[in-house]
Amino acid sequence: MTEPNYRTGKICYLEIPAMDVAQSADFYRSAFGWHTRQRGDGATAFDDTVGGVSGTWVSGREPDREPGILVYIMAASAEKAGDAVIAAGGEIVTPVDPGEPEVHFTFRDPAGNVMGVYQQPGLAESEAQEL
Repeated sequence: MTEPNYRTGKICYLEIPAMDVAQSADFYRSAFGWHTRQRGDGATAFDDTVGGVSGTWVSGREPDREPGILVYIMAASAEKAGDAVIAAGGEIVTPVDPGEPEVHFTFRDPAGNVMGVYQQPGLAESEAQEL
């Protein structure tokens, strides 16, 4: 893959509500491999696995317990991602529906935010070739 494409309109930054920033950072690092870092202002920030989206966890803001805008995280395997979500302390809200043409599910993180996972067709094979 090449570097992220920068263009007007690109989604580039997320602020995720957290009750406990360290717990949320551990969850996303464990479940999805996000890279975490301390910013100059002391906030805990993250970068997704390809460096295309960054953000931070924020306290003092209510978690998104009911989806409004629903953010999906890409995965090679929804099954493995679901197992990782549970192992990291999250819960599955809406499991994969085998009747749907797209493989996806929603989960709740430890702070209560609802987000989704989308299984990208062909990604497992592509990632296996990189090894």
